[in-house]
Amino acid sequence: MKKFTQLLLLLTASIGFAQQQNVTYSVSPTTFNEDESITITINGSSVNEATWGVTGNALYLWGWSYDLNDENSMDCPTNGSWGSSNEANKFTYNSGTDTYTMTFVPTTFYNRTGIGSIGFLVKAKDANGDKKSQDIILQVGNFQVSLTTPANNSNTIIASGSNFSIAATNTGGTANYELFANGISINTAADVSSYNYTDNNITANRNYELVVIQGANSISKTFSAIVNPGSLEEAMPEDYEDGITYNQTDATKAVLVLDAPNKDFVYVAGSFNNWQPTSAYAMKKDTNSGKFWMELTGLTDGEVYTYQYWVVDETPIANSPALVKTADPYSTLVLSPYDDPYIPASKYPNLPTYPAGQEREVTVLQTGQAEYDWQVTDFVKPKKEDLIIYEILVRDFDSDMSYQDLIDRIDYFVNLNVNAIELMPVMEFEGNESWGYNTSFHLANDKFYGPANKLKEFIDLCHENGIAVILDVALNHAFGRNPMVRMWMDDPDGDGWGGPSTENPYFNTEAKHSYNVGNDFNHQQARTKNYVKRVVKHWVEEFHIDGFRWDLTKGFTQNCTANDEACTNAYQQDRVDVLKEYVDYSWSLDPTHYAIFEHLGTDAEEQQWANYKIDEGKGIMMWGILNAQYNQLTMGYADNSNINRVGSNSRGFTGKRLVGYAESHDEERLMFKNLEYGNSSNASHNVKDLNIALKRMEALGAVLLPVPGPKMIWHFGDLGYELSIFTCNNGTVNLPGGTDGDCKLDTKPQPQWEEDWINDITRQKVYYTWSRLNYLKKQEDVFEGDYQITPSSGNSLTPKIHIWNDALTSADLKDVVVISNFNVTAQNIDPDFPYTGTWYNLMNNEEIEVTDVNGVINLPAGEFRIYGNKQVELGNSEFETQKIVLYPNPATTQFTLTADVNSVEIYNITGQLVKTFGASQAYDVYDISTLAKGLYLVKVSDSYNNKNTFKMIKD
Repeated sequence: MKKFTQLLLLLTASIGFAQQQNVTYSVSPTTFNEDESITITINGSSVNEATWGVTGNALYLWGWSYDLNDENSMDCPTNGSWGSSNEANKFTYNSGTDTYTMTFVPTTFYNRTGIGSIGFLVKAKDANGDKKSQDIILQVGNFQVSLTTPANNSNTIIASGSNFSIAATNTGGTANYELFANGISINTAADVSSYNYTDNNITANRNYELVVIQGANSISKTFSAIVNPGSLEEAMPEDYEDGITYNQTDATKAVLVLDAPNKDFVYVAGSFNNWQPTSAYAMKKDTNSGKFWMELTGLTDGEVYTYQYWVVDETPIANSPALVKTADPYSTLVLSPYDDPYIPASKYPNLPTYPAGQEREVTVLQTGQAEYDWQVTDFVKPKKEDLIIYEILVRDFDSDMSYQDLIDRIDYFVNLNVNAIELMPVMEFEGNESWGYNTSFHLANDKFYGPANKLKEFIDLCHENGIAVILDVALNHAFGRNPMVRMWMDDPDGDGWGGPSTENPYFNTEAKHSYNVGNDFNHQQARTKNYVKRVVKHWVEEFHIDGFRWDLTKGFTQNCTANDEACTNAYQQDRVDVLKEYVDYSWSLDPTHYAIFEHLGTDAEEQQWANYKIDEGKGIMMWGILNAQYNQLTMGYADNSNINRVGSNSRGFTGKRLVGYAESHDEERLMFKNLEYGNSSNASHNVKDLNIALKRMEALGAVLLPVPGPKMIWHFGDLGYELSIFTCNNGTVNLPGGTDGDCKLDTKPQPQWEEDWINDITRQKVYYTWSRLNYLKKQEDVFEGDYQITPSSGNSLTPKIHIWNDALTSADLKDVVVISNFNVTAQNIDPDFPYTGTWYNLMNNEEIEVTDVNGVINLPAGEFRIYGNKQVELGNSEFETQKIVLYPNPATTQFTLTADVNSVEIYNITGQLVKTFGASQAYDVYDISTLAKGLYLVKVSDSYNNKNTFKMIKD
């Protein structure tokens, strides 16, 4: 399927695979030159428009072309995107004959000359989900060459000593033929229109090229003969593992191991044998495990080598290839002809060059690699109960889309007081700008974000700052480039791409759950389990990863079908068991390893994991979505606004193992809906107003983050990111249901940095409010205690949360009461304090005397209060210095501070006091319009008598 060579740059987790449809067609004239007009006619009765979701007879041509040697493919420039074809490529529908037609001149349509053949397929406008026909190839020109035997680009398996026959014909008159084997001319024929030759007694693999010349025109055909090396059985040492085993004492050696059941023999082709493997590079077969293995020798210490396996089945089942050339399934670095050309050198310096003349991914092998010098080797992970996880898509975090961006902005995470970062998948995925769930090589680091050592540097830096790193890993499925798909694939059109065959020992031919994308792993297969455990081991030991977020755990069952959602969502014991097995393995490597499941299923099944080994301090954390409920609050609507299930108590979890969140990568942005659909019934508190909507996001943090148990923030929710999740890479918004696709997976704009949101006062207030709440949660043991959310059932725009820890004494912060008002008018709130006495607003330490536990507190719209029985400093003086920000700087007529203060004094450069201000609240405005331009010192005293001094430029 030719579309893959372009489409794989765009593939994401939303694209699956289905049976392709054949169409009947005709071309007029039947033979044509590249500069002649042709008409392609598609028989309408051969297209099932309903299956593709086509309306209005809207079918499109997706085209590409090859040069005169049937190589150097180029896309038609008017294709558009796979999810949204260009209208220029739309067929004309002829209702009278029920046909579709398109007329064009190849040189104009494909925007090139020297065309040897053109390719096209018929598709719906949005072909995601494989709503397309199979590929169609048409030869161009009066001079054409056809191989009678073997087929062009074929691989023929032969016994050693066999003869190999080649036959071809050409059109347009006589021509001169020359046959090359492994680059050496072995036969010629002059002035003939047909060619026959037999290459005798072949004992080594041969790559053939038949060059046919007619006048000034030359056409090449390529094919190969692969020799069966015979039986090479030998026991393999037990300390070798799948993939590459480097010799720790001899950098000239390395061992390769491939588990390839049902295959007859395997060659290793690589840069070390000029990609023409002899019998010396035929792998041995282990007599016990059946695995193929070989030891490479004569390697140069530190030199970068590349290789592929040539995997052969001499008697393949129907539609499966006899030969598959593939990278190593256990590659830790692969080179890709599809993706690598688009990776900037600034992002990945000295990226090894993809070997010329090869196809598809190749594996990198390099002996003598220096180990990363870890600065932190004794990192202690934060308690699960205290986790504040920051979910990040590296691609959309900053415009450079790199690990270096994260390294450069480490202070952003530190100042927000998060203690864990969860990276969306960074394993080698198909394409560059992707969410990463279309993973193909689970042990390899995707190069688009930078070298593996840059990821290690970021992890190390996080550990230096007390931040754990969790990887999102997609082990439910893999896509078409995955070697374990390709080695046992169903490939009816012979183009080297396809889904799993019935022989595949890793994948199901049909998905066993209703949420499938890509190809569905069979987690009851021993080989799949071994592969998953190797993935876990690699990232834990090689990258010091602190935990995994397991994507789409509903897919780990074998009990359902793709169309049975009820079954998929029901309790499945096989799924429970295999996921416990995987987590047990990760805990065997690291007893404190985090495991988080994105299950979003029934409480009964999730309890099995959340409560698993909880008495040992373990237990698996579960993703807990409350997007709709929290968004109802921020928009100002009571319906469906109950947030009781944000904590573990309501779900029957013994421990606090629910990662509650209001936003993740999968949901619409809260702020987008606030501004689009927010309650506007009160003109003085219109939720559709940006500043008011942002103010309400502060209150959201207060009814989310303090609830005992781990919590999660989706990146830039802390700055009130309001661009829709359906924003396209050009800035437009395509909501679901539109004709142009929903753009959910598109690369997003970067206003948070381009518009300096961190220094926008209103957005900054959200950031620092959440930061202070995070700090409280991490520092105070009360937030590891019990809680009650009111109302526990039913809906309310004034939810309140009581948090307590009976293990603490009265000298500690042991009781916390959070009240909130998400109405659009002020409300009298009954806080229901647990006892009378002096309470403190923990955000500013303001005292209140409680003589009546049910005495109401008038709370303005969109605000919150968090009260405690003890005064608690939100950090020491160092913390306060870090958190108070003076903005803007330089200032013109006014500035603001990001914290409550007792006094502000401004001195000129000579030390003279020129202006003073009394006690004020965070983000109050200080008027400096009367001051002359110049440099000033601003001295600030906070409520704890901590002193802070800032340099300020008056512009």
